[in-house]
Amino acid sequence: MIKNLKAVFDITLNSGKLIHCITNPISINQCANGILALGCKPIMVEHPKEAAEVTATAAALLLNLGNITDARRKSIQISAKTAYKNSIPTVLDAVGIACSEFRRKLALKIIRKYTPAVIKGNYSEIYALYCKTYKSRGVDADGLLNEETVTKAAVEMAEKFSCTVLASGKTDVVTDGRRCVYIKNGTEMLSRITGTGCLLGAVTAVMLIGKEPFYGSAAACGIMGISGEISEHSLGNGSFQVGLMDAISNIDFEMFSERLNMEEIKWTDR
Repeated sequence: MIKNLKAVFDITLNSGKLIHCITNPISINQCANGILALGCKPIMVEHPKEAAEVTATAAALLLNLGNITDARRKSIQISAKTAYKNSIPTVLDAVGIACSEFRRKLALKIIRKYTPAVIKGNYSEIYALYCKTYKSRGVDADGLLNEETVTKAAVEMAEKFSCTVLASGKTDVVTDGRRCVYIKNGTEMLSRITGTGCLLGAVTAVMLIGKEPFYGSAAACGIMGISGEISEHSLGNGSFQVGLMDAISNIDFEMFSERLNMEEIKWTDR
């Protein structure tokens, strides 16, 4: 596992590759700066008339369903189609689908038609894709969902849609239906500033440059969690946010491998 994670780092970090992000205005700045911190180039195009052209030039695509608009909805579908036709790996970040049937239907449409490499969401968002009757309030995860419930949902979804599923929470769950890992790095401070979940989506898109969605997703969770831990003792939310970006920009594989708290799960035996 460690060798595979190192290979992802070697290919992706400081590669200078273009990452196309269609994300919400709340997190555009964090996502763009996070991509830059990892040595890649962000472009945040979302107009329907240029979405396909820009996506076709990118090494990876992030589609974030937060704060959806008519124009962004159209561009998301255009870019998803373009990426699918050109074998460009895509992260679908299912932001807010647990509280919005409109977003849930859009996410499922994209998944079924265009097969994103990674479906990402917090525990509530992943479970809402798995169970159509499940609802929560707002975009934050439901604290009642546990690791076992979410892991079962994630594994079955990964098998059904032939993709990697990343469920973020206190323990991040990453699975491609055959393999499953828990990443236990992180800090509660990550929930005290806006956009950290979206930033994880952007980091995941960077790590997909190597076209290894399972290992790339696990690496992204480790990067975010470790960077949060390094920044944890800041004076408050503001300095934590700055420290988080500093930590992401300074991460290397030696630091990553020393601090990574990861458990491989044999879920198929359960």
